[in-house]
Amino acid sequence: MPSVGPWELILILVIALIIFGPGKLPEVGRSLGKSINEFKRASADIKRQVEDGLKEEEKEKEKEKT
Repeated sequence: MPSVGPWELILILVIALIIFGPGKLPEVGRSLGKSINEFKRASADIKRQVEDGLKEEEKEKEKEKT
């Protein structure tokens, strides 16, 4: 997956400025930041739940062996 270079980032910012305008841009940035943070938290929670489930299954298998 190619990374975003400085020129691509500048182009994205200019397009965002044209679409949302200078007054709305900080609000859009805050909303985007909150959404990304919430997504990271949710994905970490799902990962933790899966890991906990796997650990419980391993414990049950160990109990069955004894």
